[in-house]
Amino acid sequence: MARPDKAAAVAELTDKFRASNATLLTEYRGLTVKQVKTLRRSLGDNAQYAVVKNTLTKIAANEAGISELDDLFSGPTAVAFVTGDPVESAKALRDFAKDNPALIIKGGVLDGKALSADDIKKLADLESREVLLAKFAGAMKAKQSQAVALFQALPSKLVRTVDALRDKVEQGGAGAPAPAAEDEAAE
Repeated sequence: MARPDKAAAVAELTDKFRASNATLLTEYRGLTVKQVKTLRRSLGDNAQYAVVKNTLTKIAANEAGISELDDLFSGPTAVAFVTGDPVESAKALRDFAKDNPALIIKGGVLDGKALSADDIKKLADLESREVLLAKFAGAMKAKQSQAVALFQALPSKLVRTVDALRDKVEQGGAGAPAPAAEDEAAE
């Protein structure tokens, strides 16, 4: 490759690193072109899967401020540049690797933090962002309902207590304290 071509490739990769939420590195040795095409489809629209040259990608990652991946650029490397939900992409890679053991997840970066292969598998085990947000909203609604019930219980308990005292006084005052005026007259 000529020098201008390499510079253009590095610039393009640098832009992809900067534009992505997460970057997941894999080794694709032993996969057919058809399998790689299937993997690209399974990643969907929120990730772009590209077979890359290690030296150029390492330079591009360093220019983008990502030096955590330097040790992972060995052997045939492909990178998933994730612009959407990283959990979905991690799940797609994990599921594809289960069916195709030739795909090896090396590691990656999520929001500037390095991820090992085990971290990516843990990320894949998470529920999607929408499900987590729905669970959070449900928990918040439940807490609000509990607070409303608590605030309604206090006045209703007060009303029941006042009603019980009124009923007791109306039933002849048995056990009710004598009025203060009668006590003074007796003295």
